[in-house]
Amino acid sequence: MSTQRILISGSVAYDTIMVFDGHFKDHILPDRVHMLNVAFLTPRLKREFGGCAANIAYTLKALGGTPTILATVGQDGQPYLERLASLGIDVSVVRLLPETWTAQAFITTDLADNQITAFHPGAMNEAHEVSAQGMTAAFGIVAPNGKLAMQTHARQFAADGVPYLFDPGQGLPMFDGAELRELIGAAAAVTVNDYEASMLVERTGWSEAEIAGRVQALVVTRGAEGCQVWQGDRCDTVAAAPIGEAKDPTGCGDAFRGGLLYGLSQGWDWIRAARLGSVMGAIKIESQGAQNHQISRAGVAARHEQAFGVRPWQD
Repeated sequence: MSTQRILISGSVAYDTIMVFDGHFKDHILPDRVHMLNVAFLTPRLKREFGGCAANIAYTLKALGGTPTILATVGQDGQPYLERLASLGIDVSVVRLLPETWTAQAFITTDLADNQITAFHPGAMNEAHEVSAQGMTAAFGIVAPNGKLAMQTHARQFAADGVPYLFDPGQGLPMFDGAELRELIGAAAAVTVNDYEASMLVERTGWSEAEIAGRVQALVVTRGAEGCQVWQGDRCDTVAAAPIGEAKDPTGCGDAFRGGLLYGLSQGWDWIRAARLGSVMGAIKIESQGAQNHQISRAGVAARHEQAFGVRPWQD
């Protein structure tokens, strides 16, 4: 097996995406949140393939990477597994659990790209039944998954000497401070968005600089403001790559991580890998859904040169 393989612990899910042609802030009254009862008319609806692990793998594979997914799906998951396999993504260790449903996300997005999400975990709660033990890889990532799976896979990566990115995402509220400190302490790096970074600081009691001092890098994405790459007490900013028309933010963070992991699997430094992540996030936001953006190495190289003045590769 290629030493450039990336082991991806995370969800495989179906996303039902609805678009509200307005702004949530105009309908949620701050002084009435204790008795919240709102409804949003969503004339646009689409069911998409999603889930953090599958989204990351989609971008990573299209760039030429070698992802292996560590996840579970339910009785409705076979068509999804067939699709992933048709893309060349390794789903050989994904387990299908016939007594459950595949994880489902119901996402409502407003015109300012704010999102309200309801998530049914389904088969994801049993993802710890998929073992990463003894699997060689260049990197692993512990992305949102069942809580026990995230802890189990992190410990298995550490025991096998597989450096991993801790990417708690929307799973962060499941963990207390001690659990987060353990996961960070064994990780090679931490990747979060700016809101999650604030929550991580609050729960661990560590500042961003203190977190960065315990890992190789702390990468904090900040949407249109780009991302911050902390290495020790040094913090560098990587600009957001320019975009055309922003159509859907769903999965942008996962596309960023796909680019980041591809770069790391090639031996790139953190800044260079984060620049590719920035380009992949920009490409993703121009498409509806988390796995519909078209990726060609030539196109990615051109976008990268436009954003950062250099091509990421020569082919």
